[in-house]
Amino acid sequence: MPQACKDLVSSLPSEEDWIATSLCLYQGFRFPTWLFKGVLACQNHFQAQPSDILLVTKLKSDTTWLKAILFALLNRAKYSDSDSQRCHPLLTQNPHDLVPFLELKLYLEQENPNLTAFESPRLFATHLPYSSLPRSVRDFRCKLVYLCRNPKDMFISLWHFVNKLRPEGKGQTPLPKCLDKFCQGLSPYGPYWDHVLGFHKASLEMPEQVFFLMYEEMKEDPRVHSSLKACRLCYLKSEDLRTARLKTQSLSSLTVSNPLKKGYPELDVSLRI
Repeated sequence: MPQACKDLVSSLPSEEDWIATSLCLYQGFRFPTWLFKGVLACQNHFQAQPSDILLVTKLKSDTTWLKAILFALLNRAKYSDSDSQRCHPLLTQNPHDLVPFLELKLYLEQENPNLTAFESPRLFATHLPYSSLPRSVRDFRCKLVYLCRNPKDMFISLWHFVNKLRPEGKGQTPLPKCLDKFCQGLSPYGPYWDHVLGFHKASLEMPEQVFFLMYEEMKEDPRVHSSLKACRLCYLKSEDLRTARLKTQSLSSLTVSNPLKKGYPELDVSLRI
């Protein structure tokens, strides 16, 4: 971590969260200290393009699933026939590799990574709150896709995920204690409601730029719900809204229990409008 970043972290209020990591308070939100280098580097060096699309979520909001859907949508023309679909990247690569995180991957590994290899429109992901996004993202009015999940389900999913990472013999982290800290905003990228409301407000003010999706609604009927959003997201003509159809399999075939699992053998990669 650069010395300037260390100095800034040491000057910020910090507190231990229920995941056993130190969280520093920066721009009104809690960030893990080990991640702070990536957050600052992303804010200082990421140069957005007007055609960029950013997928934004809180932790454990089924980001992997939506990454796969958006990647398939944006590349539907490239893999439109049966021959090309057999070599679709989603069949052999993890969506996290195809749609990389900015502060969690690209700018955590390098202070100023070279992004010239990404074809336009570029598709990235982030957990950053709206107020902490790089300035260029708002200046160029990039497309933002925000996926909101029920806080109860998101918290329980995060709690189970954290417990899987705990060393054997230590047992589970007490649920009541974790819930109390979560409600206080002591979780990565917390407080939860501030994170959600920031993007919800932006979606009301700039509906053509910020798309606010509810995980539960997409889970109930991803074909109908996603197709309307996808038309605007992928710059389709307005008249296509009447006949838009998103081909996708059920949630169970798109969800991966292990986030490090390679490939989606059951994924219908013929996603297209």
